[in-house]
Order: sequence, then C-alpha cells, then structure tokens
Amino acid sequence: MDRTKRVHVVGGGLAGSDAAWALARAGVPVVLHEMRGVRTTEAHKTDRLAELVCSNSFRSDEWEINAVGLLHAELRAAGSLVMASADRHKVPAGAALAVDREGFADAVTAAIDADPLIEVRREEIAGLPPADWDNVVVATGPLTSPALAEAVRGLTGEASLAFFDAIAPIVHKDSIDFGKAWFQSRWDKGDGADYVNCPMDREQYEAFVAALVAGDKTEFKEWEKDTPYFEGCLPIEVMAERGSETLRFGPMKPIGLTDPATGRRAHAVVQLRQDNALGTLYNMVGFQTKLKYADQVRVFRTIPGLEKAEFARLGGIHRNTFLNSPKLLDGELRLKADPRLRFAGQVTGVEGYVESAAIGLLAGRFAAAQWHGRRMAPPPPTTAFGALLAHLTGGGDAKTFQPMNCNFGLFPPLDPGTDKRIKGQDRKKAYAHRARADLAAWLAGSASEAAE
Repeated sequence: MDRTKRVHVVGGGLAGSDAAWALARAGVPVVLHEMRGVRTTEAHKTDRLAELVCSNSFRSDEWEINAVGLLHAELRAAGSLVMASADRHKVPAGAALAVDREGFADAVTAAIDADPLIEVRREEIAGLPPADWDNVVVATGPLTSPALAEAVRGLTGEASLAFFDAIAPIVHKDSIDFGKAWFQSRWDKGDGADYVNCPMDREQYEAFVAALVAGDKTEFKEWEKDTPYFEGCLPIEVMAERGSETLRFGPMKPIGLTDPATGRRAHAVVQLRQDNALGTLYNMVGFQTKLKYADQVRVFRTIPGLEKAEFARLGGIHRNTFLNSPKLLDGELRLKADPRLRFAGQVTGVEGYVESAAIGLLAGRFAAAQWHGRRMAPPPPTTAFGALLAHLTGGGDAKTFQPMNCNFGLFPPLDPGTDKRIKGQDRKKAYAHRARADLAAWLAGSASEAAE
C-alpha cells in the first residue's frame, strides 16, 4: 500500500464526517470532498458539514431498551465525532437525544477543519471518482448528485432505488399560546417538561384530520409516482388518509399527558420539541408533510395554541436515493463492481442520523485498515454496528430491500434456552448487555491489531 496516498471521502454529511474522523484517528490522511458551497441540494440550507435537514432528534437515548439508544452507546464507545458533537449540543427532549442543529453542525465542521490530517475540498465529484483514487468512501447521502448517481447506475447495471422523505415545520416559541399549550414530557420522562403540548378535543381532532386530507399537496412528477414513502417518516396527511384514528395512535397520541387546564387527558395532542439551544424554536414532532406552504400555515394554525404560529421553516418533501446494498456491496461495504469504492450512510439503505453515522464510522475503519495494509474483522452481528452491517451486506433480501432503522429484529437471537424464558424489556436488556460486552471485545481486538 502506498502510504503517500490519501483516502478520499466524498460527502460531508454525518456519514462522511464520521468516516473522515475515523480515518484521521487511525493516522490516515484524508481529503473530504463536499459539494455544498459550490452546489446545493433540494433540502440543505447551509454549507456546514453534518447539517441536519429533517428532525433535530437522534431518537431514543435509552440504550438498555431501545436499539437506537444502544447504537448511541456504541458510537460513543467507538469515538464518533457525530455523537460527541450531539452530546455537547443536546437540548431537552425527554428520553430522546435532540440537538441544537446549528451548534451541532458548527461543532462537527470546526473539528473537521481543525484536524491536520483532513483536507476539506468544496467541489462536486461529478461522476465516478478518478481512477487513481484507490481507496474511496462514497458518503453522498440520499441526495447524491445526479451525475454520480447515474455513473453508479451505469457501473452496476442496477437501477437505483428511491423513496420519498419529508421534513416537519419549525415554529417560533414566542408565537405559541401558552394559555392553551403546556410543557410536559410523556410519562414525565427526562426533565418532565421537555415538550410543548397542544391539546385537541374530539371535534377539533376530527376537523383537523379532515383538513389534512383535503389540503392542497405537492404533486409528484409522472416518473416519481411509483416511488414509495419511507414508512418510518410518513407525511402527516398520508397517515391521516389511512384512517381517522391513525394519528391518535401515532404522533398525536395523548397517553402519558395530562392537560393542566382540565386535569384530564385530551382526545389528541400535538407535541413540539425544542430545536435550538436558545429554546426559541420548536419542531412539530411527527409532522413531516407534503402540504403546500399556504395550506400548511392554514391547517396548522387550527391547532389549539398555534393559532398565531410563526414558522421559521415550513415542511417539505424530497426524493431520496439508495443502493440495493445486499446485492451490490461486499462485507466491507465495497462496491462489488469496483472494490476501490466503499459506500456509507443513507445511500446504503440505512435510515436515520445515527444509523448513517455508524455506517460512516465503519466504512472509515475499513478504509483505514486497508490503507495500513491489513484487514479489519467486522463487528460481531450481536452488536448494533454488526447487525446493521450484516443487514446491508447480505442479511437483507435484495428483492424487497428498503431503508431500515436500527431495531432488535436485526439482531441474532439469544441462546435458544434463554430466548424462550426472557420476555419484553428484559429480553431487550439481554440483547443490549450482550451487545455492549461483544462491542468492547471487538474494539479491544481492533486496537491490538492496529498496534501490531
């Protein structure tokens, strides 16, 4: 291996940032290519690295009972820049980890810019990377530039897959009517008052659902009409169309909340979560939408407490691209058709911020091992890292492959005798504790191999 060559990381989102960081931590020189600053995307607003374009939530931080929370713990243990920055810029969100999106992106950008082993180049890689780049991590995300996406399609002969993803509105806190809304976390988790709650009675709820269904929505182009939604991030009006009670058992469920004005549980509740460190902006939880802007303002201002809401950002929808990874990638995330290229992040078919960062970190570690002239053993499938990697590189069915969040269904079962005896949260805890122990052993083994 030519040690004078640098590893190239294409894309400065969460996956690309953690890939570059992992490489630099292994003593490998990196060039991080980011097109924002030269060319923007449908969803990004800034040129900062690791910009969060959708929610500001990294979801549950409860590692013993939630697979995403377990993935948080594994990222921290593995030295993730994304998780370290998220922890430094967290905002109240009950049992979830949510961040001040600007502070978080600034922290990631500053750390990458300050690292002497990482050079950031603001440029678009239009098409396949040059042939003399023999170690490349492609972390271009779901909004991969058309030229690069087309080049990968031509190389693999596989039509790219796609789904629609949506963004929720953000409201200025000082425009919320706290004569009707109140602060409380569901079941009083976290600090007990981490969310703004806007209550609805039955009549208000039914009128709201009807307005969502009847609202003017973004029309898809003819070639987009067969593209599915990602089930974990459905537009609010699509959920409403599935049945009048769907929202009451989804993002608007009232359980665990008591309206102080009545002393009772409301029929339905709209929750807003703090979006920045100053506490001046609040994100409408679960309210990703494809309503046109005028109807977003009209319909969402019928929510009690939001009658005079001022929006810092309205919702939107964009088309995401991902690879058929079980068919196209090997066990080290390399493209079978061109093994010098590794893929990482959402373009591989993981869904979610932390899942993207995790695959980026693993791609960076695999690329670093290659640069040092050795092979890295993959993380055990009993870990969150390993379960996600195994799903992408063979565990998922290539015929029906769709984006996937981290969940305990991806983990191998416990010992057959033990698995039958343990149920509910105790079973999740058993999975989580096994994962933490196996990850610690894997990290220690990887460190020993790197020292040899």
